[in-house]
Amino acid sequence: MVSDTVSYTGRRIEVDALSAEARLVERAQAQDETAFEQIMNLYADRLYNYILRMVGNPADAEDLLQEAFLRAYQGLPSFDGRASLSTWLYRIATNLCIDHQRKRARRVQTVSYFAWEDEEGEPGEWEFPDTQTPNPMESALNRELQQVVEQAIGSLSPKLRTVLLLYDVENLSYEEIARVLNIPMGTVKSRLNHARGQIQKQVEAYLRGESK
Repeated sequence: MVSDTVSYTGRRIEVDALSAEARLVERAQAQDETAFEQIMNLYADRLYNYILRMVGNPADAEDLLQEAFLRAYQGLPSFDGRASLSTWLYRIATNLCIDHQRKRARRVQTVSYFAWEDEEGEPGEWEFPDTQTPNPMESALNRELQQVVEQAIGSLSPKLRTVLLLYDVENLSYEEIARVLNIPMGTVKSRLNHARGQIQKQVEAYLRGESK
């Protein structure tokens, strides 16, 4: 009975949140600038961090965030609610990041990324050493390994990096990523596994002493 109550309460909170978001969107669509400012406040930090990991440069990320909100404001009248507001905003931000990367030289700056936790049944994953109480040697090795991972992520193609960051950093589901990128869910899983596989190869090469 307790678990049923908790489960029901969780669904109720989620429904209430969606209803509140829908009302906020309706107000913004009615030219309520305060409502759009609230949307910006709700999503600015998440979108900025995502964009920064995509492009690797704070100044570029700030510009792209402003452009994303500008496009959202302009496109809000046509937003029909079939996708969630967050999915729609991530789609705008992702398209801007990909366009930005296409205009840049191939060199992509290192992005900040935290290792994911291993999940049973998910291929292409690994566990990093426990860094709770490392000695100085372990700290140095862990920092170097983190650099290897960051550089590996930076070397991914935009398509692979996008799926990896949306899933492992932004914690979007396969279904949400499929809607953001307008691709089949199977393609999402394939790209995610491919991205993880490429990163793992570089990490394994480092651990074997084969990296530069």
